[in-house]
Amino acid sequence: MSALPAKPGLRHSVSEWYSNNHQLSETAQHERHVSNVIRQEGRSLRNETSCQTVWDESDTSRRLRDRAWDVARYKEALEACAQKVDQEMEALTLSKEQTEQALAATAVPLEVSSECLTLRDGRQGYELVVDPVDEQLKREVELIEKVQQVLQQHIDKSFEQLCVLQEARHQLTADLQNKMDALDIDMSCLSLTIKSPQISLKTNPTRIPSGSSTPQEWVQFSQYNMANAQEAMQVSYQMREEMSLTRSQLQNELDTQRRATEFALRKRNHHEEQACDELEWQIKNTEDEMAEMESDIRGLDADLQAKTASLKLAHTRLENRTNRPGMDLCRDEVQHGLINEVHQLEATNTALKQKLLEAKHSLQKMKLHHSRMLHDLNRKKEALSLEQRSMNTRARLTSTSCTDKIPVLLVPLTNSSGRSNLQLLAH
Repeated sequence: MSALPAKPGLRHSVSEWYSNNHQLSETAQHERHVSNVIRQEGRSLRNETSCQTVWDESDTSRRLRDRAWDVARYKEALEACAQKVDQEMEALTLSKEQTEQALAATAVPLEVSSECLTLRDGRQGYELVVDPVDEQLKREVELIEKVQQVLQQHIDKSFEQLCVLQEARHQLTADLQNKMDALDIDMSCLSLTIKSPQISLKTNPTRIPSGSSTPQEWVQFSQYNMANAQEAMQVSYQMREEMSLTRSQLQNELDTQRRATEFALRKRNHHEEQACDELEWQIKNTEDEMAEMESDIRGLDADLQAKTASLKLAHTRLENRTNRPGMDLCRDEVQHGLINEVHQLEATNTALKQKLLEAKHSLQKMKLHHSRMLHDLNRKKEALSLEQRSMNTRARLTSTSCTDKIPVLLVPLTNSSGRSNLQLLAH
């Protein structure tokens, strides 16, 4: 019988078999040990990471609450500052409108003063004098023009300051809106939990966004905005005080000048009336004197005619007595008497003619002067009429000042954004 053929392959000995079994047991024990160590470490890691995660979540929530408190604190400060800016803008706008009203109120006095100067330029002759009224009126016009220039400068400055306040308010509003948005985001993050349906894994959530700022920069930005607003409000407050003081001072100057002008005008009007009365009295006396002079001239002329008849009589007698004949042509007492009478009559006629010429010349001069006085009286009356028209024109100032003292209802003002109170978009 033949032997069975051997199975091809590697054959191991019994010792190798035992060695392999031992190795498998030791390896299994080692792997179980390693597994046990890993399990223990895993459990410890789970406990540690669980505690760490809970702590981290709690610490993050605390930090979110602290951050939300800081943001809310600055939000309230910004709101209070923005409301103060609104109030200051309303106050400055009211002061600006009052200054504009004061500027508009100077239009009538300037028009009245210019009209008075124009009226008084219509005087003629010696009535066109540079009197205190002219000086006061010109001074009043210069003062009103200076007042208008000063008030316009204050209005321009207040408008520029309103723009500065508006810009400061815009910065506050933008910062406040950002604070409210950031507060809403932080409060939303604070309300999230691991069971919230909105949570998910994000791509690179630890990146630093562009435009990020440090906490110091964040604080400095809001403090700068509030400090800038406070500075603008302080400048606005000083500007309102200055405008109020300037309006009062300028109004006092205008009132003082107005009273001085009206006093000079009343005084000049009184002098004009006195001059008219005096001139009318002089004209009346001159007319009376002219009437008496004309009567005396007629008397002188009548006397001259009578003396001429007497002279004719004396001449005729003398001429007739020259016809006496012979020794009867004697230079007797009659002859001497007639000669004396002729000489006396001739001297009398000469004196009467001279006096008549003087009387006529004086009468002519009085008539000329009477005409000049009448002409001057007409000019004085015209000047007096112009003075009275000037006084009537200035009566508009009194009625205007009385009207300005009537209380006017004030309409509530709004800032340049059209809102009377601060209203911001809140989520």
